[in-house]
Amino acid sequence: MKNTDVIVGVLGGLAVGALLGVLFAPDKGSNTRRKIAQKGTDLKDNLKGSFTDFIASVEDQYSNFTSNAEEVIEEGKSKLERMSNDITR
Repeated sequence: MKNTDVIVGVLGGLAVGALLGVLFAPDKGSNTRRKIAQKGTDLKDNLKGSFTDFIASVEDQYSNFTSNAEEVIEEGKSKLERMSNDITR
């Protein structure tokens, strides 16, 4: 299972648990609505942070992949040039 799936699952479970806890708690309707709105804002912020972290991870992996690909291409060119020189000798 991917780390992002686990994070999203945990955050979703926490959000549902918090929402149910607020809904079943004995409190005035206005307080309950305020709490639900706050929990929604908190969840949005957490998901936004997780998404930002995920994007940064993808960008790092892409950067590593492209630099590795460039190294492999240069190595291939070098080998091709050496083989070409060996053949012409």
